[in-house]
Amino acid sequence: MWTLVLAAACVATSHAQFSRQLPVNGKLGELVGQQHPLPLIEIDKKVLRLAPGGRIYDQHNRMILHSHLPEKAHVLFVLDMNGDIARAYILRPEEWDQLKPLPAPPAPPKKSSKS
Repeated sequence: MWTLVLAAACVATSHAQFSRQLPVNGKLGELVGQQHPLPLIEIDKKVLRLAPGGRIYDQHNRMILHSHLPEKAHVLFVLDMNGDIARAYILRPEEWDQLKPLPAPPAPPKKSSKS
């Protein structure tokens, strides 16, 4: 009996700690969905084409159709050799926080040269 309870507890906690394996060669961007017909997708105010066989994954790593894109979302996307989107991952807030680029440090003040 206790073994079953312990096994159920382990399964429940391991599911909560699930993290996706996102591609390291991906680019970050902001998706604006439902603006263009298939196969076009707008990311960062650029209209890109979804590659033949290209896949879009939601926050739960399920494949979704172009018609089910959210209005706005942060995405990680991978381009194929033709510059088309091969895969796009809609990011969860914690994934975005881990992946988003850090702001550039302020430039040091320039020294004024006296002539």
